[in-house]
Amino acid sequence: MDVRQKLKDCGIGITKPRVAILEYLMKQCTHPTVDDIYQALVSEVPTLSRTTVYNVVKLFAEHGLVNTLGIDDRNVCVDGDTTPHGHFFCKECGRIIDVPLTELSAGGFDCDGNMVTEVHLYYKGVCSECMSKRETDESRSPR
Repeated sequence: MDVRQKLKDCGIGITKPRVAILEYLMKQCTHPTVDDIYQALVSEVPTLSRTTVYNVVKLFAEHGLVNTLGIDDRNVCVDGDTTPHGHFFCKECGRIIDVPLTELSAGGFDCDGNMVTEVHLYYKGVCSECMSKRETDESRSPR
């Protein structure tokens, strides 16, 4: 779907920063921070400020266009993929990996008659790439 149409459908005014930020987030799989978004777009939108990015991300989250993730203790990350899924945070490299919800929720979900409007499922640990690197480093080190 066209980014401009998404903004219109949500009743959000179309501005160059909003279009640029949403386009950027729709293409990302890296869960960027506000600062990452700012750094990526400031050359394209020279009038962009970190405050603008923060406010736009907040506006988009309020309208369900993006999700904000509190999985990283130091930064709020932004996810342009609003389909249901979980996240895995690597404590070594800091990478956030999408985890399909079907793998996490086998057996159904019962919430005692309560209406669930959001689910935030976070795992933290060491990713497979960092584990492989650890194993390689350990095999190279003298005993």
